[in-house]
Amino acid sequence: MELVEQLVKNLGVSEDAAKGGSGLLFNMAKEKLGSGDFSKVASALPGIDDLMKSAPESGGMLGGIGKLASGLGGGAGQLGSLASLAGGFSKLGMDSGMIGQFIPIILSFAQSKGGDVVMKLLQKALK
Repeated sequence: MELVEQLVKNLGVSEDAAKGGSGLLFNMAKEKLGSGDFSKVASALPGIDDLMKSAPESGGMLGGIGKLASGLGGGAGQLGSLASLAGGFSKLGMDSGMIGQFIPIILSFAQSKGGDVVMKLLQKALK
């Protein structure tokens, strides 16, 4: 898939890490956007379902804290949701700093495939 190739090329991560990391971010976006808005994203980005299936469980202690924090809303919620991905990225052999490097590439890809509407939906979900 084109997005995976871009992540591998730009970030120097393995194909599995690129698939799993983007899958983690798309899973989070689906959770935050709800099915209506997310279906717009999914229809613009073919192959997104396979990426989401390749994401590892991000559970663990940090994942639980992230869910708790996002349940509280506000700034802590935003931090909590991205922090909850750290466990999944760790399972893929990447540190949490990589999360921030994946997001602009994913947003750029989303814009190239689905235009501003799709990019802005994802941007809102991945803040």
